[in-house]
Parts: sequence; structure tokens; C-alpha cells
Amino acid sequence: MGILDGKVIIVTGASSGIGRAAAAAFAAEGASVVASARREAHGRALVAEIRGRGGEITWVTADMRVERDVVALVDAARSTYGRLDGAFNNAGHGTMGPLAEVTNDDYDALLETNLRGAFWCMKYEIRAMLAGGGGAIVNCASVGAHRAVPGITVYSASKAGLVALTRGAAVEYAQKGIRINSVSPGIVTSEMATEGWRLETPEGAAFAASLHAMNRVGAPEEVATLVSFLLSDRASFITAQDIPVDGGFAAQAWPANYGGGG
Repeated sequence: MGILDGKVIIVTGASSGIGRAAAAAFAAEGASVVASARREAHGRALVAEIRGRGGEITWVTADMRVERDVVALVDAARSTYGRLDGAFNNAGHGTMGPLAEVTNDDYDALLETNLRGAFWCMKYEIRAMLAGGGGAIVNCASVGAHRAVPGITVYSASKAGLVALTRGAAVEYAQKGIRINSVSPGIVTSEMATEGWRLETPEGAAFAASLHAMNRVGAPEEVATLVSFLLSDRASFITAQDIPVDGGFAAQAWPANYGGGG
């Protein structure tokens, strides 16, 4: 038996990266997964992969920037499996660039997905969980919520807001059987990180690795493992927390390959 055996869990942003890895991890741990993203073709491939391994998954094509899509996603979980036990709100949007160069459209896109979309997800997930007697939610924040990282200031602000949203909601619903936490990954191999940090180039990959005390970037599966635990009953006394999974990014003051003295 897996640590998520019998649970019904939503995953947003599941077409690639951390979300895709999380959907696979949840299914491997025994959950019935309701996976969602905007790219339907990627969803079909994910469903085929997980079902091919004997896992249970339903795909819902949805855009977390659209409230009715969020409602439809939560409704799909309940209509398909009868309830909702957990959710990993992972859908995110990233824009690189110094603050003064970020356009109003880019700013709006960041807030629409990273904060307002997460708010809608939590709102309707919590309602479903209250009706079902409880549950657990994990939001995907970022190391940028805790450290000033040049070039992602507005993105970081949206993720810091998500951490605050997580903690506040966790306290509000702590006595109603709902646990709410967030995770803050460092740089993880994904489409968004590869583009933003130029991970496909030796220089970009080396620089990104040096920002972590472990001198490497993370794998999506490493984040998914932590989220699986937080959604499981083994984390029954953990709520209102933001947990780094960042290879020491937020802790270190110098790049991992810095040669100076202490």
C-alpha cells in the first residue's frame, strides 16, 4: 500500500515539470489523480503513461486563470470519485527581467496564475473538503519568496503572496480537518526553468547549479516526493508551513563554487 492509498487528489499544472512528476508520484502511491493543465495533448500522454503502469488518473483540460475552469476541475473530481481528499496547486507562470522592464501585461499574467488562480483553487477545494470532512492542500511557491533573486522580482512577489495565503488559510481551517502547506523549490529542471535560466547551455547550467549549496539543480521528482508526504496522513500534524526543497539555495550566502575564505 502507498502513503496516498485511496485518496482523491487534484494536481494543476500537470502537463510538464513538477506537476507531471507529482501526478505520477501520487498515482504510484495509490491515489486517484485528477490532473489538469491547458495542454490537452500533454494530458493524453500523461494519462496513457500512468494507466500503463496500473495507476488511476482522470484528465481535465483547464486554465487556472479562468474561475469557471477551476470550478469545473473540482466538480470533476467529486463527480468522478465522489470526494476530494487532497490538492497540489502547482500551476504557475514565470517572467524573467528586472522590475522596470516588466510590462503591465506580464505583471497581470503573473498575478492571474500564481496568486489569483491559486486563490480560486483553494477556495473551491476547501469548500469540497469541508463537505467531505477534511483534506490537505499543498501550494507550490518558490525559493524566490524568501531570497532576493535578480530578474524574478515580480515572480517572487507573487510567490511570497502565495506563502501568506497558504499560512492564513491554514490557520482559518486548522480546526476543520484541513491542512494547508506550501513548498518552495529551488531551480528544478522544467520547461520554465530551462528557458529562464538557460539550463540547456553549459554556462547557464553551471550558474544555476552554483546557486545551490549542493551545486546542482533539483529534479521534479524530488519535489513530488515531499508533496506526496505532505498530502499523506503521515504529515497529520503539519500545517501552515512553507517547506524549502532547494538544495540549500536559501541558506547560502555565496555560490557553491566560490573560492573565498569565511
